[in-house]
Amino acid sequence: FQQFSDTGSRKEHVKITSESKPGFLERLSETSGGMLMGLVTFLLAFYLLFTNEGRALRTAKSLDEGLSLVIPLDSIHSISQQNEGRLVHLAGALSTSKPLFDPSYGLSIQAVKLKRTVEMYQWVEYEDSKEYEENGEIKKETKYSYNTEWKSEVVNSRNFDREIGHKNPSAMAVESFTAVSPNVQVGSFVLSKGLVDKIDDFKRLSLSHLEDPHADVTRGGDYFYHSENPRHPEVGDLRVSFFYAGLSGDDPHLGSADKVTVIARQRGDQLVPYHAKSGDVLQILYPGDLTVEEVFQKEHQSNTMKTWALRAAGWLSMFVGISLMTRIFYTLVDWFPVVRDLVNLGLKAFAFCVASSLSLLTISVGWLFHRPLWALLIALLALVPILLAKARVPAKKQQ
Repeated sequence: FQQFSDTGSRKEHVKITSESKPGFLERLSETSGGMLMGLVTFLLAFYLLFTNEGRALRTAKSLDEGLSLVIPLDSIHSISQQNEGRLVHLAGALSTSKPLFDPSYGLSIQAVKLKRTVEMYQWVEYEDSKEYEENGEIKKETKYSYNTEWKSEVVNSRNFDREIGHKNPSAMAVESFTAVSPNVQVGSFVLSKGLVDKIDDFKRLSLSHLEDPHADVTRGGDYFYHSENPRHPEVGDLRVSFFYAGLSGDDPHLGSADKVTVIARQRGDQLVPYHAKSGDVLQILYPGDLTVEEVFQKEHQSNTMKTWALRAAGWLSMFVGISLMTRIFYTLVDWFPVVRDLVNLGLKAFAFCVASSLSLLTISVGWLFHRPLWALLIALLALVPILLAKARVPAKKQQ
């Protein structure tokens, strides 16, 4: 069943599908598949939590090692052979041998990276679904709405529920790309590819001082439009914008060259990765002029944030895995509304407590060979959720 409506530039239609309510054996079969997926997710959580602790400790040791060995350079314009193979710290303005060009639009800039972003005006489908039970059947009501928007990726209209009237081109006539300078320096030192990759703070390039490059291209604001009327684009029209990262020369419109701080190993006139004894690779780059202490403080903060993010991901993976594996108990009683709700609440509490305890226990094992005392304290902390759950049982029995 379908209903169609047109609300200005946004078109909508509703589709309603129905299917018979699944029986007990079918629901049980689906739950069994979910249990297998839950087991995989559960085991993955152990691997993620355990390896994350080793990675965090290894990174922290490598950073401490780097801080104890790093040598600040007196000058970035002279290369001292005494520092060959050592970890060095320097700060200065970026420089490149020649500017980056985009001849198609008559644009050039002295920068480390130049990115062309192409967007096409296309139809986009939005889907909003809801399910309900009626006359013993499960019905699904889906509302499809269509709107025209600028998108940097081609939207495949063949996947639309209704392609007629919402057809998009299969490709863009102009492609996006990112140009990278082959030679990037700070003073007399050449940056490695890994350091250049870290220069990714892209800024929009103003096109106000440029002219229209072709007769069929119109400049409007900070875009070049491939359109007969940019104010009222049609599906298939293009607009092009530019971004740059790492300004490497004085520009009358953009200002002076960007400054960066680098910590890496000196190899001749090159700055390359430093392999710490703890196992990590050190090649650090930050925008601005920072001291050695400020750089390593930022690296420790980044390591801490990453560690806690992966711990949260590991706990969530374990919680979801346990919930899926115990879902069968909910399926067995799902035709009793009151019992079903109580069982569901109990299973969620069980998954929360077990996931918290096992996560803490796994983290403590990761610390066992590095910091045994901390490992013992975390292992004791892992018992808290279980003890709290047990403490609640007698109280409920007395009530």
